This record gives sequence, structure tokens and C-alpha cells, in this order.
Amino acid sequence: MKLSLKRLFARSMTGGLDPAAPPAPAPPRSPGQQTLLVAIALVLALIGTVAGGYYFAMRPVLLKIAVGPANSDDVKVVQTLTQTFAQTHGYVRLKLVQTDGAVASAEALSKGNVDLAIIRGDLDVPKNAQAVATLRKNVVVIWVPAAKGKKKSGAKITKIAQLAGHRIGVVGRTEANVNLLKVILQQYGVDPGKVEIVQFPTTEVAEAIRNQKADAYLAAGPVNSKITAEAIAASAKESGEPTFLAIDLADAIAQNHPAYDAADIPAGAFSGSPDRPDDEVKTISFNHHIVARKGLSDTTVAALTRQLFAARQQLMAEFPLAAKIETPDTDKDAVIPAHPGAAAYVDGEEKTFLDKYSDYIWWALMALSATGSLGAWFAGYLKRDERNTNSHLRERLLEMIAQARRSDSVEELDQLQSEADTILRDTLRCFEDGAIEQGALVAFNIVLEQFHRAIADRKLLIATMPQNLQRAGAQFRAMGTL
Repeated sequence: MKLSLKRLFARSMTGGLDPAAPPAPAPPRSPGQQTLLVAIALVLALIGTVAGGYYFAMRPVLLKIAVGPANSDDVKVVQTLTQTFAQTHGYVRLKLVQTDGAVASAEALSKGNVDLAIIRGDLDVPKNAQAVATLRKNVVVIWVPAAKGKKKSGAKITKIAQLAGHRIGVVGRTEANVNLLKVILQQYGVDPGKVEIVQFPTTEVAEAIRNQKADAYLAAGPVNSKITAEAIAASAKESGEPTFLAIDLADAIAQNHPAYDAADIPAGAFSGSPDRPDDEVKTISFNHHIVARKGLSDTTVAALTRQLFAARQQLMAEFPLAAKIETPDTDKDAVIPAHPGAAAYVDGEEKTFLDKYSDYIWWALMALSATGSLGAWFAGYLKRDERNTNSHLRERLLEMIAQARRSDSVEELDQLQSEADTILRDTLRCFEDGAIEQGALVAFNIVLEQFHRAIADRKLLIATMPQNLQRAGAQFRAMGTL
């Protein structure tokens, strides 16, 4: 049975309203409407909270990275990565903080002034540093220029053990390379105090070789280092092809100093001649690392590592040094422990947004469901009085049907009609508030139909009765009430 609220109003209200009367003011919002508005507000608030949380979790993060010295390859790599991250709108952005070198970068990280740093693995590693990636692997190259002029009469140096009493030139101003040379000399039983160590800036190496300021030279950098290749080429130009000294005790050095590894320089590694060197040369290597401070978020570091290796693929063609970036050592006994975020990326265990927050989302939905159920129960509890009242009104309407069938007065029937109008208003208000359901409204409609029929039938009967019978019936009823 389809129920029309408009029809209910039309049937019950036509006799009791003045068409000429001004329209009634709009009634205030019912409790049901207020409940609906509150529910909509809560849903919108929940959606806003989720959206805000997602934006907060995924907004770009700016990390400061310490690197130096100025104009070094490391600075160029970081500058390129910074531009790439900004152009690709990555989750992680970089801000370069230039330092005097790896030692100063490590100190900046140790003090918490930066989030990331590029450090040498053979230096003191800050206690709060954890590896994100290996920026590059460096090899040690020791060579002796060919004898020239008056030095031809001297004994030819072919082994590291023969360096005692000679002058050794170290390429670069960093003290770390001098310490590296001392480690090598000590492994061969050569007292570092019995050699003269001279350092040359990278821009003065060619001049030092030309003026024969040292008997042997040491350089440290990638196998394809431009600085090392130019220094060796300068030696070859001045006095002929140099002699490369093998570090055949590299395994022993690596055993005694975990920061170093045994490595090989392949034949022809240095440009300018296929015989430079003419055979594979054994040496030691060490790494430059990108490290993060220990307290940095796992999510942030995982995103950084992912962006880093994605950018490496894009930069290899235009920036060959980017090809040297490698994943960190995730073994538990690594010299520099891997950051958990970087390890998660390397091991394929990186968590997505849903992985990280699914528990919170699930609990939020459960809480929302429980809140909704509790709210529905509470709303039903508050409306139980309305339901009971409406049930009594329906019973009263049934009584009014019987009363209308006994009535002999039009005035009394009009009073019953007016009371029915009031009951109808209350019933419709209860329906709008949700206190009664559609089925209860249908039942009320059936009773109301019967009431209207009883009123109409009784009025018709009274209209056809003689006036004297009406007066007699009224007097009889009046006597019955005495």
C-alpha cells in the first residue's frame, strides 16, 4: 500500500483550516533532521580527517645533505640529484649543505645539523650514521714515474717495500689519503717516518710531476676518475709510461682494517694507452657512502632510496658518476649498518601507504561502525517515549471511531475531527523523527480512513433525521449523564 502524506493532510485538515488565513510559519527543525545533519557533519569531518592525514603523510619532505669539498664530483652528483628530485616532484627533496670535505660532513651529521651526509668509509663514522647507499667505490693507485735525467742512475722502485727513504706525493689535500698511505706502508713494514710525504692539490699534480717533486705518487678515487687519469697521463708525457705498484698484501690490509677491501685495477683502465696499466694490478678499495642520521623516518629513507636508484637510471647517460651508486650492505656485520628504511627497499619489504596505515584505518572504521550502532541505539532509546505516545494516540483514534458512531451532534463530530487533526500532526512528526516506521504509519492510515468514514456516515445520518428526533436524542443522552 502506497502512502501519501499529502493525502493524509488533505483528508484530515480540509475541515479545520481557514483557506484565507495566512500561511503558518515554518516549524523548527525536528530532532530527526538535527540527527541527520549531525551525522552528515560527522561523515564530512571523518573524510576531511582522512584526507588531511593522507596529505600530511605524503607531503614532500626536505632533507639537508652535507657534502664537500666545493667543485668535487660528490657535490656535482648531489646537485644533479637535487634538481632531478625537484623536477620529478619526488616525495623527498634535497638541500645541499656544502662542507670542506668528508670529515666536516661526518661532523655535521654527528651534531644533528643535517639529515644526510656523504662520508668516506675509512674515516671515523658517526655513531648516529646508517647507510642509505654506496655513492662510489674508490681504488688506491700508486705509481712511479719513469726515470728521467739525473734520476736514471737511481735504483728503480718496483715494490712498495722499496719506498723507504723516498719522497711520496699524495694527490689531494685531505688528510685521509695520508692516513691511507701510512696504513699501506705499515703493512709492508715501512716506517712512515722514514718517508717524506708531500701533498699536492689536484690542480698542481701535473706541475709537481713535471718538476719531479716526488719519487712516487698516490691517488685515490674511482677507477674512471678524471683526476687520477690526468695525473698518470702527465707522468707518461713527461718521462714515459710509469710503473704501477701492486698492493699484493691487500687481503691482509682488508683483514686488519674492515673499512678496506681487496680490489683489482683492470688492464688499460686509464685512458690514453691500452697498456696503462699493461696488466691487472692488485690494490685496495674503500667506499664513499650516503648516510642518514639514525632517527630519520624509515618511510622517508625508503622513499629516498627508491628515488635515488630511479634517478640513477635516468642520469647514467648524461652523468656517468651516477652509475657508481650501489645499494648498501644490509648484512648485520656491515661496517656501516644499513638504515632500516634503505634495507626495506633493498630487501623488497618496503611498506605502502595502506600497509603502514591499514591497521589504523581498520580500527577507525570499526570505531565508526560501533559509534554508528551506539548512536542508533541511543536515538531509538530517546524515541521510545514518542513511539509509546503514538501507540496511545492510535488507540485513542479507535475509541473516537466508536464515539463518532454514537454521536447525534454535529458539534461533537467537529470536535472529534479537530482532535483527529491533532493526532495526525503528532503522528506525522513522529514519522519524520524516525520514532515510527512506515508500517506503523500504514496502520495509522487504516484507522484514520475508518475514522473519516465514521464521521462522514454519522453526519449524513444526522442530516436526514427530523429535528425533533435529534432534540429527543440529545435530551436522552443528557438524562443518561445525570
